[in-house]
Amino acid sequence: MIASVLLAAGLSILGQPVPEWPAKAPEKWAQGGPLTLAELRGKVVLIRFFMDADCPLCRGTAPALNEFHREFYSRGLVVVGMYTPKPRPRPVPAERVREYVEAYGFQFPVAVDDDWSALRRLWLDRVPDADYTSASLLIDREGILRHVHQGGLFAKNAGSPEARRGYEEMRATIERLLAEPRHGVRLH
Repeated sequence: MIASVLLAAGLSILGQPVPEWPAKAPEKWAQGGPLTLAELRGKVVLIRFFMDADCPLCRGTAPALNEFHREFYSRGLVVVGMYTPKPRPRPVPAERVREYVEAYGFQFPVAVDDDWSALRRLWLDRVPDADYTSASLLIDREGILRHVHQGGLFAKNAGSPEARRGYEEMRATIERLLAEPRHGVRLH
């Protein structure tokens, strides 16, 4: 459904290569990292742009991100959090973001994108009329964007049917991408 909405809106980012996010220095990683998309080639990558634990949509989606990381990491999924302060970019120390990471229970890499450079390059510049900044991008093993959840909430046990549907779509797409053979991927 999300894919058809994106395509109906004239967006052509699905099926397109995802650009590299701007380099993040080691001190701009609250946990894990530093990583690049190029280093993750051969893995399925789920990028979630999020903000602090006061955001109900981010807080509601965090359990699904943790579940996907626990369940699918050993099969080749890498979840990457990108902390983006709202309502606009501003300097945020990694120590502060570590508090949010701990509150969410994240065990996967989390970068501090306080200048929104990754958010802009991967999402806002490509979808200028996006309704949400807290988007989730699912990238296949070859670096191609295969699924987008345009912000809001996706959760297994949400009260909203739309949020439950978003969770099921994300989960099904992760499973499908992990089951696909690794065509054209050079393994080192």
